[in-house]
Amino acid sequence: MELITPHGPARVEIDHAPDPSFLLVLTHGSGGGVEAPDLLAVRDEVLKIGGTVARVTQPFRLRGARAPGSAVKQDEAWTALVGELRAAHPGLPLAQGGRSNGARVACRTAGAVRAAAVVALAFPLHPPGKPERSRAQELRAAGADVLVVNGDRDPFGVPEEGDATDLVVLPGEGHDLNRDPARVGEIVAGWLGARMRAGRA
Repeated sequence: MELITPHGPARVEIDHAPDPSFLLVLTHGSGGGVEAPDLLAVRDEVLKIGGTVARVTQPFRLRGARAPGSAVKQDEAWTALVGELRAAHPGLPLAQGGRSNGARVACRTAGAVRAAAVVALAFPLHPPGKPERSRAQELRAAGADVLVVNGDRDPFGVPEEGDATDLVVLPGEGHDLNRDPARVGEIVAGWLGARMRAGRA
C-alpha cells in the first residue's frame, strides 16, 4: 500500500503476526530496497515472536533518486508515515529500524515517534576512509534502546560499545550483512522479544 507523506508517497509492505504484541517498522539503505537479505531475515524471525512487520520504501526511492537528499525531509516523511502506521495498529508498542541510511533515520526519529526500541543494521558510522566524520551521536541521541548489528569488515566503520545499548559485531560480514542473514534475524528477534515483552509488563 502507499502512504502519503509531506515529501511524496511511500510504499509499505506489512506482514501481520496472528496475535501481534508489537509493531516493527523497517526501512532500507540509500541504495537498496526492502528485499535486502538481512531485512527479510529480520521480518521472518520477528513474525515468529509475534511482531507485525512493516517494510517501508521511502519517498526518495519511489521518485527514483539515487541518494536520500535532505535528512530533515527524510525524517519528516518518516515521522508522518510511522504516525499513520501507529494509528492503524492502535495499542501496539513500536520498534523501528533499518539498514545503513535507514538505521540513521530510525535513530534520529525515535524520540519523535516514541519508539520503544531501535534496530540499527550496518550502521554507517562514518563515510569510508573518513573516520573523523563520526555519526555516533545519532546512536547516542536516539532516546530509546538501540541494538547495532555490524560486520567487522564494514568499510563504513563499526560503532563502539558505549554508542548503543547493545552492539553485535559479526566476524567476516561486510556492509551488506549477507553472508549469514538468518543469524542477523535471530539476533534481532531475540533482542526485540526481550525488550518489547518488558515494555508491555
